[in-house]
Amino acid sequence: MVKQSDRAPLLDWEEIPPPDPNQAAPPPPPSQPRDEDAPPEKSSQPAAGTGWSSSSSSNTTAITCSPTKSVTAVVASGDGSPGRPRTVLCGHGWDRPQLLGTDRNVPFPGLSVRDQWEEKDQIVAVFVVTFDTRSGNMIEWCLPHDINLDGVEFKSMASGSHRITNDFIYFRKGCYFGLACFANMPVESELERGARMKSVGILSPSYTLLYRYMHFLENQVRHQLQCPGQYSPLEAFYEDKKAVLPPTGNGLVTTCPTWSVTTINRCMHPEMKITHPAGCMSQFIQFFGEQIMVLWKFALLRKRLLIFSPPPVGVVCYRVYCCCCLANVSLPGIGVSVPELRPFFYINIADITALETEMSYVACTTEKIFEEKKELYDVYIDNQNVKTHRAHLQPLLRLNAADKEKYRKLSEQRQMLLYSQEVDGDCTSNEEDLFILFFMELNNRIFQTLSEVAGSVDPTLTAEHVRAMGLDPQGDRAFLIDLLEVYGIDVTLVIDNLCCP
Repeated sequence: MVKQSDRAPLLDWEEIPPPDPNQAAPPPPPSQPRDEDAPPEKSSQPAAGTGWSSSSSSNTTAITCSPTKSVTAVVASGDGSPGRPRTVLCGHGWDRPQLLGTDRNVPFPGLSVRDQWEEKDQIVAVFVVTFDTRSGNMIEWCLPHDINLDGVEFKSMASGSHRITNDFIYFRKGCYFGLACFANMPVESELERGARMKSVGILSPSYTLLYRYMHFLENQVRHQLQCPGQYSPLEAFYEDKKAVLPPTGNGLVTTCPTWSVTTINRCMHPEMKITHPAGCMSQFIQFFGEQIMVLWKFALLRKRLLIFSPPPVGVVCYRVYCCCCLANVSLPGIGVSVPELRPFFYINIADITALETEMSYVACTTEKIFEEKKELYDVYIDNQNVKTHRAHLQPLLRLNAADKEKYRKLSEQRQMLLYSQEVDGDCTSNEEDLFILFFMELNNRIFQTLSEVAGSVDPTLTAEHVRAMGLDPQGDRAFLIDLLEVYGIDVTLVIDNLCCP
């Protein structure tokens, strides 16, 4: 168990046992049984985004949809996760969506859901990155020795990290995902200019259980700072956890995994836990406030979202995950033809080439130069300031009455939950479930209505339908036009424009 970490001032991690006690799992770092008095569970991790455009000059739009395809996202919040309390929410239209069966899409062909859930021996590489006063960031050591780690020296030690003492970073390297722990230690060395900086990290085909090794990586980066060059613990770790991957000639996975919200929430949501009372979701809501409704629309439209923030990076990686949770849908046939959710986590200038071909992603960076590279993103988020340079998306930045009403309901639900936890000692509900289910129910209602209209004799979407979806017939017109185009839903949108917008 990891407690009272000095890594980040607001977020502390606690590791809990695998959800199914009957399944064997790789031995995690020393842990303790879950305490029922523990603070509400929180979760963290990734995303959505793209460059779709649509004209809003016409009063109608008609696009074809294929309703026969399979589901792309579902939250297995409590039902598929033994040991995790099921949250029951009521009021304000809270009807818990029906969960699908266990035959879900999996991100890695050849691995069963059970195998992915347990994340057995899936560490592809372990490495140490150091900052050299003459050469800059460089790979100091790695296993296996022949793996391609080009660029990892910059991903695992964020630009501006010299100003902080420690941090942790999630990132992506090709089709692998990485977690690195960074530390900065003052030293009396003229050669090192008074500071020794290193990161110790790992790569895996999946990011969902990388957190299991957070404590180990934290300890190892401190060890490397104090005793440089002693790699035996890292060698033993790699031998114990190294992945057995199909041979591809270069040792790399040749196709990127299909990441759906199903996988994210099934594998990570029940397992990740932030024990600080102001956890991931709570911080996200408090940080963005009503702007969450703006982010929600961009996430649902699969736009390319880039979050800028100075170090530390770890907390910002959680915002990537929270943005991902905004786009959850559990209705069959919805979203199959749209770009998949692509969590990139931390990126830097070395990722520019990769981002040029991405249709949809959410990422974070500490490098301000990205703001000038407008061709790489649709939405730029600098602190609480959400902006877009794309003219057809400008109307989505304005909050309307329906947005404020939805945020009021979310806030009211949060207050009810916090009250029940404080007064009644209710530990069966948590803020993350509320957050995820609120937006999933909202998304389900929208797509259910659109599907019913599209399948009716008169596929005309009226102002009454729009209000029933919780949207503003005028204020959300541009959003609806984009939504119909992106998801390929064949309805006619007939909403008169106001003479004075």
